[in-house]
Amino acid sequence: QVHLVESGGGLVQPGGSLTLSCVASGNTHPFYAMGWYRQAPGKARELVAEVISNRHTRYADSVKGRFTISGDSGEGTMNLQMNSLAPEDTAVYYCNVALVVSTGMTEYWGRGTQVTVSS
Repeated sequence: QVHLVESGGGLVQPGGSLTLSCVASGNTHPFYAMGWYRQAPGKARELVAEVISNRHTRYADSVKGRFTISGDSGEGTMNLQMNSLAPEDTAVYYCNVALVVSTGMTEYWGRGTQVTVSS
């Protein structure tokens, strides 16, 4: 199976920047989709940004203009550059990948990395 490992989380002051990284192992085919999700206490997990077919991108309205997703679907690596961070961005961030399989689509998740924005 595909195994995902996130890194780069930590504590940052409001207005600061942070970059998250995710590396996949066990993948033998390019990913159809790669994305970052986050979940804050008391809230549902939400999509932050995603890349489809290694070219089409989509961002949550709350992060547009501040976050940038990048990666390589063949290598199985992805990054999330986060700028102008605010306390509302505090959450556990998860990387996610999707692959096309004979039965349709399958997804894999990382364990998550904590991002805390506080002064």
